[in-house]
Amino acid sequence: MEWQRVPPGRILTPDDKSLPAWAAGMTAADFVARGPHLSELWTPALVLDERALLGNAAFLAEWITGRGLELMPHGKTTMAPQLWRLQLDAGATGLTLATPWQVRVARSTGIREIMLANQLVDPHALDWLGADLAAHGGRVWTWIDDEAGLDALAAAPAAQPWDVLIELGRPGGRTGVRTVDAARALADRARATPGVRLAGVAGYEGAVAHGRSDDALAGAGAFVRDLVTLHELLLPDYDDPSDAIVTAGGSAFPDIVADILTDAAARLPGRFVIRSGASLIHDEGYYRSVSPFDGAGLRPAARAIARVVSAPEPGLVLLDAGKRDVAYDLDLPVPIGIAGEITGVNDQHAFLRTSEHIAVGDRVQLGLSHPCTMLDKWRLIPVVDDLTTHDPVIVGLVETRF
Repeated sequence: MEWQRVPPGRILTPDDKSLPAWAAGMTAADFVARGPHLSELWTPALVLDERALLGNAAFLAEWITGRGLELMPHGKTTMAPQLWRLQLDAGATGLTLATPWQVRVARSTGIREIMLANQLVDPHALDWLGADLAAHGGRVWTWIDDEAGLDALAAAPAAQPWDVLIELGRPGGRTGVRTVDAARALADRARATPGVRLAGVAGYEGAVAHGRSDDALAGAGAFVRDLVTLHELLLPDYDDPSDAIVTAGGSAFPDIVADILTDAAARLPGRFVIRSGASLIHDEGYYRSVSPFDGAGLRPAARAIARVVSAPEPGLVLLDAGKRDVAYDLDLPVPIGIAGEITGVNDQHAFLRTSEHIAVGDRVQLGLSHPCTMLDKWRLIPVVDDLTTHDPVIVGLVETRF
């Protein structure tokens, strides 16, 4: 099935940042049918590369499923139902999300198999989700790291038991029960809680290890092995061990995570799930520096297009893309094809230090870092056929739901 290149029925308006003025009032489909080019976009702009999107989605799904594992990519990275469908069409078996509202967005688009990578404790969200599951079916797994979370589920009306995954964490880390023993105790409590089904274990190795140093790789591996140990301890407690989930992240450490989960899948019952959300977009910053697949299966699928609006002194030009347009939380953007460095960003400006002659009005492509903070600044994102070509054709528009 070909992925949906445009949101159906979407009418373009002046609110759609970067699109040419002549597009206002057209449907997204009619705009794309005219074959506009990248050079027709106003700046600043964010663009996606279709060839990279399709290649990344296919590569990751094949790499994971070829090891007997499952992929439930983290949808909060893109919050784009079109891209979620692309990943599901490529072989993902479900979707991971971070908040109840994100779950509602996904369920409203027909996605039924969802993992909520947080405790579900909002009473309004619990009421809604219980009713939605009763009306439309499917499964939603929610993470648990506290007895209060279990109590919230037990108090919520539901037509079927709530599926819970015990989340393992680390001291000083983010969420998650801090030790395997404490996780085991919480699992015992879950088994005794009415209306709750113990359905597996979960964790995020990226919260406890960073970079590709030997210590980071060892730390990530030790964490995932603890997840497997916890799962093995809980096998007698599951209603159906073959349906129990063991899940880790896998964006920065896919090789480490997959090796350990593949070994576990060969000897233990269960569903072994990787949730990598960053791999679909990849990047030209942090994930390029840590992923073993950069240039060998994954390539960056997003870039910003900016224009020089000022050249106030030798060696400095100012671009019209800033914090409201580009990701900047992990690394600053990097100029593509220009010897220089982005040294800072303001709300609507980027400072480019360069020895090259760049004139006011020139356009500059920017490589970006951290997919999770790239797309949230854009409601509608043009998709080009291939960013490596000169002035590529716009072949689609992706709508986000942030």
